[in-house]
Amino acid sequence: MTAPARTIELVALDMAGTTIDDGGAVYEALRGAVEDAGASVAQADLQTWMGTDKVEAITNLLRLGGVAPTAERVEAGFARFRERLLHAYAATPPTAIAGVPAALAELRERGIKVALTTGFDDAVALPLLAALGWKIGDGADAAVDAVVTTSDVAAGRPAPYMIHRAMERTGVHDVRRVLAAGDTAVDVQAANNAGAVSVGVLTGKAARHVLADAGADHVLGGVVDIPALLGR
Repeated sequence: MTAPARTIELVALDMAGTTIDDGGAVYEALRGAVEDAGASVAQADLQTWMGTDKVEAITNLLRLGGVAPTAERVEAGFARFRERLLHAYAATPPTAIAGVPAALAELRERGIKVALTTGFDDAVALPLLAALGWKIGDGADAAVDAVVTTSDVAAGRPAPYMIHRAMERTGVHDVRRVLAAGDTAVDVQAANNAGAVSVGVLTGKAARHVLADAGADHVLGGVVDIPALLGR
């Protein structure tokens, strides 16, 4: 694989499906929350909206499924999504995708900052990271340097704001020195919108051609391949 020509200072990574294996719980929670409101959910639509802010995803999936996305329905749908997801996580706790903790540690040992970005809000993302035992900060025992959720920005993906906020929190000034990776098309779109090196990973449900068609600079098997992409 050919490494990016520029020196990377920050790697920004999605959570569920990219760094964390949740057994597809987010997909099913999102689908169930929308179907509870009486909407039908096409797989293609679910894939399209999967990586976005979940309120935005529910709004659009309701509309696409034939149900008017009133404020009350969207609010109720988001509450159901969180309830379904937390129940699923309690029944089957998520785990780190194999090899990811070692890959993150290797990047940080090289002096590359690592941030997580997510379509979750703080109420979902932070307990999830705590359950995994992933600490946040610049200490040697931390898993990542920063975490950015939809609670931190005006709009989630495909807007570039979470990547830019990750830069702010890690002290990285040049977006050309940022690599952003995720397992959905909107992850790739957000990276491209931010001006970062965009990487699609195949550890989620999106096929290679979906990530490539979204404009990924690189499509990798997983986050475990990023250290090799960046060279030693």
